[in-house]
Amino acid sequence: MARANALENNVSLYWTEGGARKMLKYGDVPVPAGAWHTLRVEFKGTRILVLLDGKTAIDVEDTHIAGPDAVGVWTKADSVTAFDDFSFGTAPKP
Repeated sequence: MARANALENNVSLYWTEGGARKMLKYGDVPVPAGAWHTLRVEFKGTRILVLLDGKTAIDVEDTHIAGPDAVGVWTKADSVTAFDDFSFGTAPKP
């Protein structure tokens, strides 16, 4: 799961094990509060890219998040968050 945090100005990538969240990587990235943002996650094999507003925030190789699985959204109690145009799918073939 990926999170953009305007309070701490960072983007984080997590995986879960036994219901517990584990941080995989984070990047210090400006996340202006009070504005709409696009958070995108791309997978290709073991490479994971997390983009905020079209710019790479995280680029990591990892096997914790691999293969088809569920997608969803998440927010913390200290945030006011709105989701719009949520979508997922496979990338078009070149």
